[in-house]
Amino acid sequence: MLTTLLLLQAGYVYVPYSSLESVVEQSKEAYYLALRQTQGTIRTNSPNWQPWLMFFLRALAEQVRRLEKKVEREKIVLAAMPELQLQIVEFTREHGRVTIGEATKLTGAGRNTLKQHFRALVERGTLRQHGSGRRVWYDLR
Repeated sequence: MLTTLLLLQAGYVYVPYSSLESVVEQSKEAYYLALRQTQGTIRTNSPNWQPWLMFFLRALAEQVRRLEKKVEREKIVLAAMPELQLQIVEFTREHGRVTIGEATKLTGAGRNTLKQHFRALVERGTLRQHGSGRRVWYDLR
């Protein structure tokens, strides 16, 4: 989490969309090896940061690769989406969450029409529903 925070502060705004932790988790052996190699030299006159830095840079590159793949898949999904659903998804992306009332104001579409589109977005796995009835709201999966 600290690494993610530092990356966000340094301007790497893509970080929340692709987990660095999952990259590290999938390459645990390399992580611990790089960590041990670097830690073994920290208290010497010439610490060797290279093993840790190389691991970290490779992990960042893998994170970017995964994100690029995710973006490509999303482009394909969004290209097939009706305009009304695109508006809902974009609003949700900008605000973090959306209600049917907000979507009504945004799009001017009827409540029943929007309910159908929200249902389709939930079934497709694009949105996640929270609550029910008048208090229902949605966020991105």
